[in-house]
Amino acid sequence: MLEQHESPKERRQELHGTPLFPRRAFLGVAASAACWPAVVRAAPAQPIRIGQIGTEHAHAAGKMATMRKFNDHFEVVGVVESDDKQRRRVQETGAYRGVRWMSEAELLATEGLQVVAVETRVEELVATARRSVAAGAHVHLDKPAGDTLSDFALLLDEATAQGLVVQLGYMYRYNPAFQFLFKAVHEGWLGEVFEVHAVMSKKVDSDARKRLARFRGGAMFELGCHLIDAVVTLLGAPEAVTPYNRKSQLDKTGLLDNCLAVFEYPRATATVRSALIEVDGMRRRQFVVCGDQGTISIRPLEPPQLTLTLESPRGTYHRGTQQVELPVLGGRYDGDFLDLAQIVRGEKAADFLPQHDLAVQRAILQASGLEVR
Repeated sequence: MLEQHESPKERRQELHGTPLFPRRAFLGVAASAACWPAVVRAAPAQPIRIGQIGTEHAHAAGKMATMRKFNDHFEVVGVVESDDKQRRRVQETGAYRGVRWMSEAELLATEGLQVVAVETRVEELVATARRSVAAGAHVHLDKPAGDTLSDFALLLDEATAQGLVVQLGYMYRYNPAFQFLFKAVHEGWLGEVFEVHAVMSKKVDSDARKRLARFRGGAMFELGCHLIDAVVTLLGAPEAVTPYNRKSQLDKTGLLDNCLAVFEYPRATATVRSALIEVDGMRRRQFVVCGDQGTISIRPLEPPQLTLTLESPRGTYHRGTQQVELPVLGGRYDGDFLDLAQIVRGEKAADFLPQHDLAVQRAILQASGLEVR
């Protein structure tokens, strides 16, 4: 167990009102890194009835494969894809082979439907999620949550009014390295955090550049959002965000392919870099947190490797630098859907509050150089 005492981060958040990420949830998220197999893999009495709307999101197939893998927790009742060409493209692939295809109206009218995974194109995510909530379903919503703040806020208000959960698909929330990091920072192992340095890049081909160019926020909007979620988890909502987004590979797409954002806090700064032109960029994806009593470095992010440096011993970890043995990552989205199953069954509360998700959305728009509206 990590030592439990009020962290500098917790003190800062309490000065500004309700914490974005409550202590009980923070500890629950971190603790689950070591206990998924023992706690959440037990077969429930009745699988949760779930459907998916859309197959065009970059994570859509992976989410469907995860739901079908955990068939003791989820019963996939159907998939919606309104684009016939896209449906033909994916229907015989491994993730979708044998699923039932239906219209959105049919899915939302399915008896006993409990959850909808929204995996449309980004510009359709929030509107689709609102229709799902109106039908009385919890939602797993892929990222980022559209390109406005107001529409997303309306979705969260509507879900809250019905007692429904909107789970965002930021993929490092349940990564065991990030869970170790969240817990260590929260419990003061690193002291006062003064610096976060995060990088999430890759190199894409010309076809992908054309597809991604429709995102006016470029690489930061598409990739950097995952890291922004982690920054806000650690430090709360930033006081200011300054983007430095560039078109480094000149072509007709106009894609912002080389992005940097600086996040300002009273006693800390965070930088997030995201590029779409870095050779073997996934190997160098990293998240580094420095405090005045220690540092945690996660590199690469998948499969995660974590280095811990401490000024003083903490728990079973000694002074100095050491590698931390982590639970096996498993599937990228396993933690999200196993946690969602517990929430839907009423076994736990959601770890991430609407206030947190709104703060993340605002920060993503600012970091992407987009108007916050």
